[in-house]
Amino acid sequence: MSAKTLMIQGCTSDAGKSALVTGICRVLRRRGQSVAPFKPQNMALNSAVTVDNGEIGRAQAVQAQACNLPPHTDMNPVLLKPNTDIGAQVIVHGRSIGNMDADTYHHFKPQLLGKVLSSFGRLKASYDHVVIEGAGSPAEINLREHEIANMGFAEAADCPVVLVADIDRGGVFAHLVGTLELLSAAEQARVKGFVINRFRGDISLLQPGLEWLEKRTGKPVFGVLPYLHGLHLEAEDGLGRLSFGADAVEPLRVIVPLLPRISNHTDFDPLRLHPDVALRFVTGGEPVPHADLIILPGSKNVRDDLDWLKKNGWEDALQKHLRYGGKLIGICGGFQMLGRRIHDPLGLESGAGESASLGLLDMETELKEVKQLRRASGKLALVDAEVSGYEIHAGVSTGPALNRPAARLEDRNDGSISEDGQILGTYIHGLFDRREACAALLHWAGLAAPSIHDYEALREAGIERMADAVETHLDWHRLQQAFT
Repeated sequence: MSAKTLMIQGCTSDAGKSALVTGICRVLRRRGQSVAPFKPQNMALNSAVTVDNGEIGRAQAVQAQACNLPPHTDMNPVLLKPNTDIGAQVIVHGRSIGNMDADTYHHFKPQLLGKVLSSFGRLKASYDHVVIEGAGSPAEINLREHEIANMGFAEAADCPVVLVADIDRGGVFAHLVGTLELLSAAEQARVKGFVINRFRGDISLLQPGLEWLEKRTGKPVFGVLPYLHGLHLEAEDGLGRLSFGADAVEPLRVIVPLLPRISNHTDFDPLRLHPDVALRFVTGGEPVPHADLIILPGSKNVRDDLDWLKKNGWEDALQKHLRYGGKLIGICGGFQMLGRRIHDPLGLESGAGESASLGLLDMETELKEVKQLRRASGKLALVDAEVSGYEIHAGVSTGPALNRPAARLEDRNDGSISEDGQILGTYIHGLFDRREACAALLHWAGLAAPSIHDYEALREAGIERMADAVETHLDWHRLQQAFT
């Protein structure tokens, strides 16, 4: 078997590449085709644990769901997780190979092309179709040398390309024509057509522009996707709005510090979409507002983010919150911050050293070279409620606090609950995804009768809605012909 392939590249970041790939994957699956997603290189702090116990970008895990597949490391062979403004942890085939600054990585990329192509080859041999997602823009001239994420990959793998642009940003025709003009003649020939994303208004007013675009470039517009209000697909990286309302008259107030290196903020999607919860991300420099529940999120640089918390007044704010009976949850890096000290002797996330933590749980954490990557399934210790998710962390925590676990998993205990029952720490990402666990945790946090909110069904509905839009608004016959 050798799959037919098509690559979706965007004129900009957040043009809609991930969503379009998700929709195309689900349409192909609906039509009885076996299909897999692929992204050669991804830069994101939202990630997922795969069936082969590796780590890939969260968007590819969603796309795997659209294909009715478990996520696999071959779907995203290179993942970059920024831990400073100029450096990132480099993950290849699901495993970290260390930290690199931007210049070092740029010169290292040629060594990765073979690994990227080997993953791609395995997928091509196993499925009818492989739908590929680019990264950023193919017209980033300063990054063209050794490029493996867009046209560099498309040329090496000999796959056709569709360009997508976001009309809601403005300048959509300039985006498409300008991007095409900045490509080489061979790369231009590889582009089979365009998709315009997030259109709202009267489509007839756009028609003259579409006709001009096709005449100007000699390439078809496969269709115009509408702006889908309220669409939920888990984000690859960006947060969007920082406040999220609730339908309830007296919602549970939840706040989350917006750490500079916050990771896996998709943990909070079930809460920001919950009808009984008012969730707010609190940025640096603003007062810490009153809340029923505070959640310290995951972090790609725990010690630096802990320092940020202290400088922004959170240490005193957390003590006051607890004195007034508020509840506190720490997830992954946020859990580590709740202990007494964090040790990083190898300098895995920042400079080698150690930091005094918040001192709220009797434990310490040491960052180890081998990252813990595993799926988690079991029950909360608070009540008999099912919980499932995944763990991604370099830290190993030890201490008496762990004798009171937060969850009893199938093969181990996880996390901690304080003696007074006000503080809960866990390594489980996806803590609120299961409706039983979400309801139990919201009740513990002070919500008398939480609504049963099925986030897993909502996530599936978002994929279905995106596929409906692809089938309805794109010329599916012509788009399918673009696969080779």
